[in-house]
Amino acid sequence: MITLHGFSSSNYHNIVKHVLIQKGIAFEENVVYPNSTDLVAINPVGKVPAMTTDLGLNISETSVLIEYLEETYTDVPLYPEDLEARALARQIIKVSELYLELPARRLLPAVFSNVSVSDETVNEVSTVLQRGIRSIVSLSKFSPYVLGETLTVADIYLRYALAIPKMVGPSLLNIDVMKEIPNLSAWDEMMARSEAAKKVDMDKEANTEEFMAYVSQLITSAKKVDD
Repeated sequence: MITLHGFSSSNYHNIVKHVLIQKGIAFEENVVYPNSTDLVAINPVGKVPAMTTDLGLNISETSVLIEYLEETYTDVPLYPEDLEARALARQIIKVSELYLELPARRLLPAVFSNVSVSDETVNEVSTVLQRGIRSIVSLSKFSPYVLGETLTVADIYLRYALAIPKMVGPSLLNIDVMKEIPNLSAWDEMMARSEAAKKVDMDKEANTEEFMAYVSQLITSAKKVDD
């Protein structure tokens, strides 16, 4: 059986988890946090998610795991059959990661540890985020799914890539992605109603206390180093 290594408060872990559930693939989870000894033994980079395949191969990086699952478990395809639509799905995935999730992630210290953020950083993040918003508006249909009538991996990736922009955007950037992108709110509500999303969200909520304790420990350790 596949083992997914990570934790349920990780957006990238949840992308892969949603794909596994959507495809109906049996798997188990091993709760590990970044740079822990157990995780480094599986993924030397120390990042989540990582995955151990049925054959015992350890692999990592979200996009790699998704490609492996798509190519290995073909009964429920999550990429479009049409090659141009498939390329578009991959483009939306990269935009979601590079121009929405990653820039917004730079503001997480302000959320978790009340660290002040410079105007320069706010402006940089805002600029990149607006590029991502423009791209999603241009590339997506939301009728009802991102690429049209069928759920694809682009929907799954975008759902979890939006988590941090939704958290930091309104309060720190004066940017509300849910309002900036037409039909995104309706799509987001539809995605949340799926059984896969319900399971992922429920497990994320259950992990919150443990995850926040982990974050608190990181902050305390960092302060000791600074002292």
